[in-house]
Amino acid sequence: MKMAIVYASKSGFTKNYAKWLSETLSAELIELNTISNGQLEDYDLLIYGGGLYAGGINGLKKFKKITLNYQPQKTIYFATGASPNHPEVLPTLLKMNFNEDEAASVNLFYLRGGFDISKLTRLDRILMQLLKWKLMCIKESKRTVDERGMLATYDHAADFTNIKYIEPILAVVKYLEVL
Repeated sequence: MKMAIVYASKSGFTKNYAKWLSETLSAELIELNTISNGQLEDYDLLIYGGGLYAGGINGLKKFKKITLNYQPQKTIYFATGASPNHPEVLPTLLKMNFNEDEAASVNLFYLRGGFDISKLTRLDRILMQLLKWKLMCIKESKRTVDERGMLATYDHAADFTNIKYIEPILAVVKYLEVL
């Protein structure tokens, strides 16, 4: 099966996962912004990954436009973010990034990435400062563990990436290979 790993990464965490998948699966690694017309037509399986920004998967709309002719079962998606993988994460991501028909059959995974404000664009840094101020307005005793953790990453970059997090994706690829 001919595979490609396509990704959009602003701070490198998604790129790390894309590289690990590419190396493990012997698949081509392609950055979303470098794709030319028709480049993905010969692949049997595509894996797309993007970081989360306000709940949206970075580059997903562009990737969906490029791959309109692909069947959902031949595409696997993953999103990366700094937050832990709580049970409500996937249902929320499905609802925010896929229509009802897509959500019913899409293979979507959440992989914990990290946060490094120094790697963001100026606009993204400004937006993240707004989030920081919003979190700071919450009384310290009322902040959740995730909110306290997020505030801590503003002063010290956090990298939670781990190659073991790609194992569920590898299991789906293995399943699709035998179909």
